[in-house]
Formats: sequence, structure tokens, C-alpha cells
Amino acid sequence: MAENKTHILVCGGTGCLASQADKIIENLKTEIEANDLENDVRVISTGCFGFCEKGPVIKVVPDNTFYTSVKPSDAADIVQEHLIKGRPLQRLLYKNPKNNYHVSDSSKIDFYKKQVRIALRNCGFIDPENIDEYIARDGYAALGTSLSEYTPEEVIDTIKKSGLRGRGGGGFPTGLKWEITRNVENDQKYVVCNADEGDPGAFMDRSILEGDPHSVIEAMAICGYCIGADKGLVYIRAEYPLAINRLKTALTQAREYGLLGEDILGSNFSFDIELRYGAGAFVCGEETALIHSMEGLRGEPTFKPPFPSVSGYFGKPTNVNNVETFANIPVIINKGAEWFSSIGNENSKGTKVFALAGKVNNVGLIEVPMGITLREVIFDIGGGIRDGKKFKAVQTGGPSGGCLTDKELDIPIDYDNLIKAGSMMGSGGMIVMDEDDCMVSIAKFYLEFTLDESCGKCTPCRIGNKRLHEILDKITQGKGTVEDLERLSLLSNVIKDSSLCGLGQTSPNPVLSTLKNFNEEYMAHVTEGKCPAGQCKDLLKYEIDAEMCTGCTLCFRNCPVGAITGERKQPHYINQSLCIKCGVCFQKCKFKAINII
Repeated sequence: MAENKTHILVCGGTGCLASQADKIIENLKTEIEANDLENDVRVISTGCFGFCEKGPVIKVVPDNTFYTSVKPSDAADIVQEHLIKGRPLQRLLYKNPKNNYHVSDSSKIDFYKKQVRIALRNCGFIDPENIDEYIARDGYAALGTSLSEYTPEEVIDTIKKSGLRGRGGGGFPTGLKWEITRNVENDQKYVVCNADEGDPGAFMDRSILEGDPHSVIEAMAICGYCIGADKGLVYIRAEYPLAINRLKTALTQAREYGLLGEDILGSNFSFDIELRYGAGAFVCGEETALIHSMEGLRGEPTFKPPFPSVSGYFGKPTNVNNVETFANIPVIINKGAEWFSSIGNENSKGTKVFALAGKVNNVGLIEVPMGITLREVIFDIGGGIRDGKKFKAVQTGGPSGGCLTDKELDIPIDYDNLIKAGSMMGSGGMIVMDEDDCMVSIAKFYLEFTLDESCGKCTPCRIGNKRLHEILDKITQGKGTVEDLERLSLLSNVIKDSSLCGLGQTSPNPVLSTLKNFNEEYMAHVTEGKCPAGQCKDLLKYEIDAEMCTGCTLCFRNCPVGAITGERKQPHYINQSLCIKCGVCFQKCKFKAINII
């Protein structure tokens, strides 16, 4: 970057590219050339900035001006106003909703104030397809230090002292996993990076690979040195084409620089990495199912032990970590175990990346220190609930997690506290719900996902979850009983206790947590035949208030099934036997004459 005075960093992640970020880059370059600014300004496509709600986003450095919701047509004004006339383009600056003031510096935006970026340290700051930019930010220094100054045991000891735990969901101590794999004697060992990431709404690992692929490559090489492996494999879902392409580019560059291959950096250590593609099966996020898929077999889990550290890929000792876990490794080596362990709390060190989504104002990718509260994440970083609605629940841990209420908003976020509260950390999905969400329907939704993704190998998961879904479906149709609620609880616990892998063992979590925290909502469904949130169609009833109805015929003309009758300027009537509860009449009525019963 040093040869240019000004750099325009444009988010080149999947989300912003879908909103024409590539066209923005093209237009900026055209305008810069047209104004003879090529020697003074450089446009760089970076990784994800995280502020997805306001994308595409642009940062101009060194003045650190932050533009949001940029369109291709804005390129000319950015060049003319900002670069030539030296004044920020006001209409593209972020506007603080609390005071309506424009904020030009991203560090002063609430979304970023409480974030601490370690795994995401380079995302949004470097060109992910330029190895020199990664090296300029201490890239591959950790690998060089490990090979030249430390023994494998010393590196492992550093990782153990840092307190880093696996970010893929299980939270197993990373250094201990490496140590176990190292201590197993074998002529061949493997390092595997789990980049499958199948949780709905989760995009943490994808964003790291899109924005900083070299950090994962470097960490895998360090792991290989520590456990005695010369071969690495990245298992990545084929639906991540941008991440795959940038990873391929990074691998090629690393080989050209002698950072992968034979005798790395003049040492006796050799290591290289291959890619393996997944077909999008959620169960293949489980390490034994993942390994079977890489071997060309059906992606089904196996009973443990033996663990992959002892017998994994083709029966050889295999260390499996996910993308985010690996992304932390180089920083720990460079800055020390004490530095990393000073962040977070007693049992959960460092930071955690979350995909914050749902009914929150600031949807995006965030990285926060362990121990921060759910309230801080949702209301400070997330900007609160959309449209002034009331917060109802937050789902952490993806489809395997639980739904927490306002009673849990002030608990510190870490592995142990979330489990105690009836949820889990998971890989980092965090979905916020408001007063309009029906928690029975939410539990049913997540269970539908689990049913689709279950490999079907074990009976509790294959059959038990099917029965759970049937009971929930019965309840949302208004046909449930109080006894059904007891069956839900009993069956959920049986499935948790007897399923083969983590998918089945955690699949009832949404059911159990909503039963516990929203029991009155379940009771309304089974005893009153009502959905308090008005989401279960079979329990809804639309009625026209004769006193409010003006006979404008708008509802009559828009009803798709002809369920509404009435003369012009006379009160209309809804035939309940024909009504499909689509809600069109309610949406179209201008006089608030239609009520949901």
C-alpha cells in the first residue's frame, strides 16, 4: 500500500458483491483514471467489513472516512467531492439513529465500538488476493518464529496457556487437541480445516476465508509442524465459490513464496494443503462425518472413541479445527499466550465471531470479547430491535442452540454460561426475534431443518425428531393437548441422551428451551386454540368490523379465493370456510376494519 497516498477499501465479500460492489470498484477505477489520479489513489477489494446491514461499504484511508449503502452511481461523486475537493460525501456517511448526526469515522460507530478483532483482524483491511499485504501485517511471522525458535512442544504449550478453545461449537481446548494428536505415533498424520459451516444464517468462516485466507494457511502449517503432519486438507462447502477461489489463489502464492511445500523457510519441515469439497450436508460439520465425506464415503458420524486425533482420515491421526480457531493461532504466537488470555473471562479466553441476524437493526458479522453480555451485543452493537418492536428471544448456536429471553440478556457470553442457560455457543450464529415471532413455530422451523439434515444413521435422531416435528405441527394446527407438551419434553430428553452425534444430541434444544421459557405460549396453543403472536395460520381468524367497514371493496377485489362478499358502500363479510388466512385483506384495508382474532 505504501506507494499510494490514498486507498479506497471496498468490501468484496459475498454479500456486498451481491449488491454490485464489483461494479462500484469498476466505476471508481474509471473515474480515477479519467481524473488522472492513478498515481495518488488505489482502489482495493477487501474482505468483509462486517457491517452487512449497511453494505456495500467503503472506507477511505488514511482519513478513515466510512461510507455506507454505496451504489455504483455514487463513484463519480466520491471521486469529485472526496478525492478532488477534499470534503466527505455527506449523504453516504453513516447516520447515528440516536441523534441523527452523521459519523464519518467507523471507530466512532456504535456497531464497532465494543468489538475486538483478532480472527477478523485483516478482513476489510487488506487485499485477500495479495500475499504481500498479508505479510506486511505480520503475516507468516508466526510460522517463521515457530520453525526457527520453538520446538513443537513449546508451540503447543503456548496454545495451551492461551486458553484458546475450539470455535466450531464443542469448545474443546485447542492446545490439548494438538498435544493428543502429536503424542500418537504414526508414519502419517493430517491437519484438517473444517470450513463446512452449515448453520442457517452463519457466515463467519466463509468471511474469514474470503477476507484473510493466508491466516488459515499459516495456522494449518504451524499445526502441521506441531503434530508432525506434512499434509493438510480444507473441507469447504462447494456453495462458497468466492472463498474457494481466494483460497486457491492464496495457496498458489504461498507455494511460490516457499511458505508451503518442501523445506519451508529453509527448515526440514515440509507441508502442503489440498481442498476437499462438501455438498452442503449440515451433518458433515461433525468431524467424523466430515472425514468420511473426504474419504469418498457417505457423510455419517461414527461413535467416539476413537477420536480423529487417534484414528481419523484413512485411519491416521488427524487434527480437526474450524476456520475461526485456526485464524487465532498466528496472533497468539506473535503476541503471546498472556496477551490472548487477558481477553475474555476465566473459562473462555479471547474473542468470538458471531453472525448477528434476525430482527435487529444492525445485521452483520461481529467479533466480541468473551464475557460480553447478550444485551450489549443486541442493543449496543446490534442497535436494538427493528421498528421499535419489543425484544422476545435470541437463538444462539444455530439450529442446535436454544432460545433465550430477556432474563438471560445480562449473562456473560461464554461456553459454560450459555449451556447453563439452555443454549450453546455453537459456531457463532445469533438470531434475534421480536414480539411478532411465535416460539412454537420457531421450534418447529429449526426441527424441520434438523430433519432435512439428519443423516438417518441412528434411530433417535431419524425417528425421534420426526415424532417431535409431528407433535409441534399438531400444536400449530390447534389440535394439540396438554399431554402433547409432556410428550415433547420426554421425547426431547430421550433424543438428547441416545443420539449418536452432536446433531441429534442437540437437535431438541430449541424445543426444550422454548418449552421452558415460553410455556404460556404453548399453553395458549393447546388450551385456547390461539397463537399469541398471530403467526400460526391455522389458528388465525380474520373478521370484518361492520362499523369500521366503508364498503370500498378493496378487500373483496384483492382476495385470491373469493372468500369476501358484500355490496359497494355496505359492510363486507368473510366466509371462514373459504378463507385461506393469507392476510391480503388485512394488508390492503385502509380503514383498519379487519381484525385478527
